[in-house]
Amino acid sequence: MDLALQGLRVFVSAGASGIGLAIVESFLTEGAEIATCDVDEASLNALAQKYPNIHTYLCDVSDSGAIQGVIHSAAAQMGGLDCLVNNAGIAGPTAKIEEIDDAAWQRCLDICLNGQFYCVKAALSYLRESSNPSIVNLSSAAGKYGFALRTPYAAAKWGVIGLTKSLSIELGENNIRVNAILPGLVAGERQRRVMEAKSQQLGVPFAEIEAAAFSFSSMKDYVTAQHLADQILFLASPRGKMISGQALSIDGDTKMLL
Repeated sequence: MDLALQGLRVFVSAGASGIGLAIVESFLTEGAEIATCDVDEASLNALAQKYPNIHTYLCDVSDSGAIQGVIHSAAAQMGGLDCLVNNAGIAGPTAKIEEIDDAAWQRCLDICLNGQFYCVKAALSYLRESSNPSIVNLSSAAGKYGFALRTPYAAAKWGVIGLTKSLSIELGENNIRVNAILPGLVAGERQRRVMEAKSQQLGVPFAEIEAAAFSFSSMKDYVTAQHLADQILFLASPRGKMISGQALSIDGDTKMLL
């Protein structure tokens, strides 16, 4: 299937590793032009060396002034912007609510929710000029279900869905479609660290935590970064023209989070 993404101008936050890297590489395979930012300078440099045509920027999305400058520079270098992928996020603390300090709570919301707001504000004037404009926000299954011991993360990801649905209505008159992706348990080091933290917090072996998590999923397997990237590419393509305001679960039919 030809997704007609050749020449699409895309900005992906946190694109130097993990899910972001899979998104970046998938767009590149389809012939899109990519700009990305990240806080990991070593990974960003490695990405730039591997793909010299990518526009890379060292930036923390929670810094509104910095991300505004980065997106303005990226749009100038690419001659505009067609798609914004708000991928940046952190796991936040794993702890009982009374044990979470204010700074840890705020940092999680600053990255996972406020950063998306800042990116949208910076990108909007360019997206309005596009003939195929879209925004894809990374939420989580945690934005759909309660998630004990992960309240800052869940609160932020619920917020992302509210942001997405509100923007889809507000920006519809500009033909900008806005959707959220809700991954389940994503294969990778970050998911393992989260499960290890929960294992330690509850005093339960890691294997039991993992098995219990999969017991609430019909597919009983990890989502991969590529599964997410494939869906995002479709949403950004002309074939996704009438999909907007959706919170799309890619979670193997997960019923709840442990």
